[in-house]
Amino acid sequence: MPLTHRVVIAVFPDVDLLDVTGPAEVFALANRETAGRAGYQVRLAGPTAGPVRTSAGVRLVTDVAFDDVGGQVDTLLVPGAVDMTDDGPVARVDGDVVAWVKETAPHARRVASVCVGAHLLAAAGLLDGKTATTHWSTAAQLAADHPGITVDPDPIFVRTDRGRLWTGAGISACLDLALALVAEDAGEQTALAVARQLVMYLKRQGGQSQFSVPLSRPAAGRRSIDELRLWIADHLDADLSAAALAARMCLSERHFARVFTQETGRTPGAYVEAARVEMARRLLETTDCPLDQVAAATGLGSAQTLHRAFRRQLATTPAAYRRRFRTQTD
Repeated sequence: MPLTHRVVIAVFPDVDLLDVTGPAEVFALANRETAGRAGYQVRLAGPTAGPVRTSAGVRLVTDVAFDDVGGQVDTLLVPGAVDMTDDGPVARVDGDVVAWVKETAPHARRVASVCVGAHLLAAAGLLDGKTATTHWSTAAQLAADHPGITVDPDPIFVRTDRGRLWTGAGISACLDLALALVAEDAGEQTALAVARQLVMYLKRQGGQSQFSVPLSRPAAGRRSIDELRLWIADHLDADLSAAALAARMCLSERHFARVFTQETGRTPGAYVEAARVEMARRLLETTDCPLDQVAAATGLGSAQTLHRAFRRQLATTPAAYRRRFRTQTD
């Protein structure tokens, strides 16, 4: 099958290493999980073709110079770099990189920034009048330098301009952003398969400081409990009562509850509710499904139960959460 998604990632001195290699790995895994049908071809472009030293001291080798990229770009991915000052990190805005992004972006189907790469898109004039995110530590700088941009430091990524422009949050959020791009191109199932390979079992739930329920604690001492936690996340609409889970583990309900609480730090009921609320958060962020459908899909049953669970877990309502964290589109 011919390659259909030519991804060009900008690489320049002191670029953040993970911002480049993280998305590249996601796209490679998407190809592997689909036997090549995802059709990603990743190329690194830099000021010149050859070695480039990253912020980690590791050198990457670019495939092509900026001047030789040409017009056939499906996805232009722009990472960033920071300079450390006494007042904290400051996003670096390299004029040559900005000029190249400004020239190349109109020829790309889709443009995405990773972490402080949003500052480069902003300097190129691509984010004027739009909502964008970046690493929390430079969000104030982005807002001050570009008052025409609505800067939201909380989302993991923001999709705007009818899906043509994406901005991602900091560091490891490059993986979340790349997974979202894969989901758009190849479907949610492919993105989920890649996430499993990366041990990112569920999409991160909104804010830059939040963590997935299955990964919020270290691995349990009992492998059977870890396997059960993953099974729960796969079957949220099933009967997940303590009695049903104990039967699955071939334990008495009392003994199961004691072991599960000891291993996970939560009672079975509290853990299941947290996992269901996490999935509900994902649906609220990424779909327009009515609340009763979200409740049914996550095993919470009804909109009323969903509302009560959100109040307990997050001290907010599902509607308020959706307004705050729904992926931006305009």
